[in-house]
Amino acid sequence: MIIDAHHHIWRRDDLPWLLGPMQPRIFGPYEAIRRDYPVTEYLQDCSGCGVTGSVYVQANWAPGRERAEAAWVQSVADAHGWPHAIVACTDLTAPDAADRLRALGRIPLMRGIRQQMHWHENPSYRFAARADLVCDPVVRRSVARLEEYGWCFDLQVFPGQMHHAAELVRSCPGVTFILQHAGMPEDRSAAGRAEWLDGMRRLGEFPNMVCKLSGLGTFIHRNDPQHVAEVVGQTLDIFGAGRAMFGSNFPIEKLWTGYGPLLDAYRAATSGLSAAARRAIFHDTAARVYRPAPNRSRGNDNGT
Repeated sequence: MIIDAHHHIWRRDDLPWLLGPMQPRIFGPYEAIRRDYPVTEYLQDCSGCGVTGSVYVQANWAPGRERAEAAWVQSVADAHGWPHAIVACTDLTAPDAADRLRALGRIPLMRGIRQQMHWHENPSYRFAARADLVCDPVVRRSVARLEEYGWCFDLQVFPGQMHHAAELVRSCPGVTFILQHAGMPEDRSAAGRAEWLDGMRRLGEFPNMVCKLSGLGTFIHRNDPQHVAEVVGQTLDIFGAGRAMFGSNFPIEKLWTGYGPLLDAYRAATSGLSAAARRAIFHDTAARVYRPAPNRSRGNDNGT
């Protein structure tokens, strides 16, 4: 059994970044996904792979429509039985962040928040307005409120920001943080790898920090089993299987690979581990952290 802890579905018209001319993105050219990506297609993509549950992660609807996004995903889950948990977005810097969280709390499948905080010297890789946004006192107060709902915070930063992120994690011990895409190790030079490992070790010291094994094709624009094995191995050395989870990042990774080959790369990377460790990575950690709703469908082999 596998829980896919990170995927998207969408209607193109809801996502401003899929409309208009293509712009430079961290994942390269994306013409192939500038269209609707419904849950039925996602289920076809992972059909036969043993996926029994999934977590939807926000896909950047227009600002101010974050609750509409979560409500739409809930309606999809009500109709199709998938996904089984929702990580929504909201502006944690907003003065009314508490009210926004309260409104999201009425959606049954809500399990967490992701506001992308990653900043990079390369404008094409940049999302947040500044590198230290995670240290903003308003952000800290808003993230701390997630404990009231039992929600996690999906933390997306580059290695150069991890020392800032550590301050946020330290200040909110009652919130579980999930580091996105294995810490986004985009710089594979010796210096870049050292910075990534240093940041990962810093974050790995916190017991409320979990790491998502996902998005490893983002910067190389291919499914490279050797690259996956290297990053997964080093990440597990720091976090251990009990604080690591698999996510497909579909349909972004669909730009260069199929679901089966992608899953095969992660399976190969973890083949030397015990059965219990593999079960944690592909199922148990996500089940514990995201608490997905029971699977009410007959499975994904029928694409329904």
